Amino acid sequence: MADRHGPYRNARYLLEFDDIVKAGFSSVTIPENSTEAVEYREGNDPPTMRKLWGLNDFGTLTLESGVTDDSIELFEWRQQVERGDLDDARQDIAIVVLDEEGNPGPRWEFRRAWPTNYDAPELDATGAEVAVESLEIEHEGMERVE
Repeated sequence: MADRHGPYRNARYLLEFDDIVKAGFSSVTIPENSTEAVEYREGNDPPTMRKLWGLNDFGTLTLESGVTDDSIELFEWRQQVERGDLDDARQDIAIVVLDEEGNPGPRWEFRRAWPTNYDAPELDATGAEVAVESLEIEHEGMERVE
């Protein structure tokens, strides 16, 4: 059994969306989220600005993976947006960290996510690198679930 007294490694994870589980990503950038601080002061306040909370902002989720036969599903997801089918393209998705034995651990869930950018691999016949494609995903909120 894995030692769960230490932190999880950052090298084992998978993506879940629309009943599809895809594990073949070389890199996932889980975005930051922040809340805008709004400064406010009235004329009779002390000479210090009050800090009020403003709008929440959720960064872009970025996935990178080597091109495989099954990576077409992510490209097709992007094509839904290109066709204007944004309502159908929006998905609740999750990034799941796996422990050393492959058991699911912490997960980040993203609401109403949809791909905004697909970047095809750069091909070079003189190199030996893996062909890597990337997908940028916008969403309307994220939550860390254990």
